[in-house]
Amino acid sequence: MTAEFFMELDEGMVEYFRDIANEMISRFGISRAEAVARINERYHDTEISAYPDLMCHEFPEYWSYGLYYYPNESGRLPTGDEGDEGFILSALRVRPAPPKGSPYWTL
Repeated sequence: MTAEFFMELDEGMVEYFRDIANEMISRFGISRAEAVARINERYHDTEISAYPDLMCHEFPEYWSYGLYYYPNESGRLPTGDEGDEGFILSALRVRPAPPKGSPYWTL
């Protein structure tokens, strides 16, 4: 466990989760604290292997979309690659952030 993330992570996975947070900050204009809270809420009780964990087969932007948006009517989300041309982000519903003051906010 680190000061920011609730999961047991080696240094490589800490960097990977920081990259996911950075993607949310740059793509969605949210604060670092909110990005970390979203990650902690979703993964706090998930066992994460040492880097490269299985989730590393996807780029951080792939995970950032699922942390920020609900899937569309077809059950799909953008992935951060060239297959995203048909997505209209403004049509996707934003997942609510964990409430401020909840234990997921560490920053």
